[in-house]
Amino acid sequence: MQVKFLTSSLNDLKWFRHYYESVFPQGGKKAQKQFHSTKDLIKENPYIGHVIKDKNILEFSIPNIPFSFIYRIKGEVIEILRVWDERQDRGKLREK
Repeated sequence: MQVKFLTSSLNDLKWFRHYYESVFPQGGKKAQKQFHSTKDLIKENPYIGHVIKDKNILEFSIPNIPFSFIYRIKGEVIEILRVWDERQDRGKLREK
């Protein structure tokens, strides 16, 4: 399977980078490692996430950091819709 980050995840990725470069740089290396290992885990086990919204949207938390992948599976492609900061209001997630 291929993992593709959609345009809808770009601002989330910018926030993730900003957070670990400026707000909490001490956690940057660990966060980057967790981000990539979780992305690889989803790639190998696409249905590991739990269903949210409807049967086509899944969420999987990145261990030990406050972010999760919101994604869907289309054929052989895992589309990352959001890299959600779990400290945010969940209502904002439903608006997208």
